[in-house]
Amino acid sequence: MDVAFTARNGRISRTLRTQAEEGMERIGRILGRTARASITFSAQRHVHIVELNIQARSQKFAATGKGDSPDAALREAIEHAEHQAYRHRDRRIDSKRLPKGEKVLTAPPVTRPKARVEPAGDETKPVRGKARASIAVHSFPARATVVEPHIVKSGEAIALKPMTVEEAVKDAEFRDRDLLIFRTVAGEMFVLHRRRDGQMELVEIP
Repeated sequence: MDVAFTARNGRISRTLRTQAEEGMERIGRILGRTARASITFSAQRHVHIVELNIQARSQKFAATGKGDSPDAALREAIEHAEHQAYRHRDRRIDSKRLPKGEKVLTAPPVTRPKARVEPAGDETKPVRGKARASIAVHSFPARATVVEPHIVKSGEAIALKPMTVEEAVKDAEFRDRDLLIFRTVAGEMFVLHRRRDGQMELVEIP
């Protein structure tokens, strides 16, 4: 994976660069070798911040790590990005699976024609009837199977403070959530959710 490093108000040590390349190598094995990444190191007072952006073939990932040292911040950002990469891979695998149809293939046993004997003068001749052909019968269920929805109650899907659409997208990526309900400063309500193809969709609540 191609990795671009950026340092703000500081320098990147050789040990830190090696640690970042090893983490990106693990993520590259999940997303593919064509993925690209950029890592930005910065510091605000005594807090070190690492911003990680990954561009895969069909999806973008953003992760942020904070810590007392650049190593701790980098580890947090890589762990968060690796978790997102695993979830993206699992969603792609689930979308490629085809539903298995419930059908039973039954075939009646092959019956041999029975010979019937008819008298013809002093001799009896066996007369064979028409042979019966076996036919494969497909049996389908009378009703389609209904999958019960799996309901999970979570208060983290609702943002407590007003935010813009850009802030909502960053917050959903940072907390790795597929659904976020928020409102703007003007009082407008929106629902931000992730579709099966990985794209974020914004729905306005009238």
